[in-house]
Amino acid sequence: MLISYEIAPLNLSNTKLVVLSACQTGLGDLRGSEGVYGLQRAFKMAGVERLLVTLWQVDDRATAAFMISFYGHWLSGMDINEAFRKAQSELRDTPGWEDPYYWAGFVLM
Repeated sequence: MLISYEIAPLNLSNTKLVVLSACQTGLGDLRGSEGVYGLQRAFKMAGVERLLVTLWQVDDRATAAFMISFYGHWLSGMDINEAFRKAQSELRDTPGWEDPYYWAGFVLM
């Protein structure tokens, strides 16, 4: 298990993105000194530029589709913000995944 006080002193200043893939990593729930808020803050203190988190328990298949789309766009040269918006839009336009439950839980910080 990785905890916040182990992350904060690291030099991650060349890290463009960290994906906290557990469900509800964007809620800021603090559980002692090892809570999600602690992890977010620790990664920022370590120099990470952006974090990709979730606000609720997201569907596994939708998450896989979102990540494939997001990384595909980003690694092909698209700006990270645009790649994120494009991936959300594509998921939203996928039949059966129009409900915000499937695509709106992802947050780029």
